[in-house]
Amino acid sequence: MNPLEAQLDYPWGDALPETGSVMEVAPGLLWLRMGLPFALNHINLWLLEDELHTDDGPRRGWTIIDTGISSDATRAAWEQIFATHLRDLPVLRVLVTHCHPDHVGLADWLCERWDVPLWMTAGEYSFARMMTAALPGVEGTAMVPHFRRHGLTDEDMLEQLGARRRYYATLVPKVPESYRRLQHGQTVAIGGSDWQVITGFGHSPEHAALYNATRNLLIAGDMVLPRISTNVSVFAIEPEANPVQEYLDSLERFSPLPDDVLVLPSHGKPFRGLHTRIRQLNEHHAARLEEVMDACQVPRSAADILPVMFPRALDSHQISFAMGEALAHLHKLWFDGRLSRQIDADGVLRFRQN
Repeated sequence: MNPLEAQLDYPWGDALPETGSVMEVAPGLLWLRMGLPFALNHINLWLLEDELHTDDGPRRGWTIIDTGISSDATRAAWEQIFATHLRDLPVLRVLVTHCHPDHVGLADWLCERWDVPLWMTAGEYSFARMMTAALPGVEGTAMVPHFRRHGLTDEDMLEQLGARRRYYATLVPKVPESYRRLQHGQTVAIGGSDWQVITGFGHSPEHAALYNATRNLLIAGDMVLPRISTNVSVFAIEPEANPVQEYLDSLERFSPLPDDVLVLPSHGKPFRGLHTRIRQLNEHHAARLEEVMDACQVPRSAADILPVMFPRALDSHQISFAMGEALAHLHKLWFDGRLSRQIDADGVLRFRQN
């Protein structure tokens, strides 16, 4: 455990649910863990015991929160859970925190299997539909001119990135054609208890976390992770974005919550110490910003910043996030007036201290 993790309280220590099994972290709240084919090799999903009042009367069952990627292994793990852990109760709805493949990949399959609605924010649902359709500007090849403009010259890497045109759609082959909208400040009754929607930005278009004051629980999605800082990137579709600022502003929305709230993150282990973790995340980004600022004593592109922020070898999957994050930190300093930006003779955008 690194020193930052040691400042947090992990109620279950190193215990983890096995794939296809669950752990109860609160009455009627089950923790699931599904595998991912990335360096970040897992996602936490949640099952909440629920009761909905329908036109046919009350129905008892479960709400699924996040889904895992679309893969045979993930579907098989879900089927094992359905067969052994639902106590013969049906799934009543699927709620997705945001549009990234590990969170929404199996939403359509789950909604069809149980004939239930999908709940998401409008921003996340719209982006998921756009990316599944591989619309120009959001599909994989849009990264190539975007990253060229910011100094990436490795032709082999650019070719690999350009080959990812339908990468998202392989992990999210379909999104339900309708949904129920979640909005910031909305209260959603799940299992006879109220959950407040807290939206966040910077990591994704309109991320939804869920807070239950009565039970002192926060389903945090990717907004507050215990060990890593969630990715914040500038993408081709929004080339002038300031996601670091959006993310830091969003963290403030969690500050009024109690420090001892049980945080249920999408990656890593459930923990307590929310205020400590918010402070750590703010300090992390402040340190990265100062590193980038120092590097920009001479003009630097986002590609020049990669070894400053990520001093290790990166594959094409990691490069796509690392370039976006390097540019996001440059943009924060640029928007703050600490850096100026210029287009050089080679057509590359570079940033320099004012």
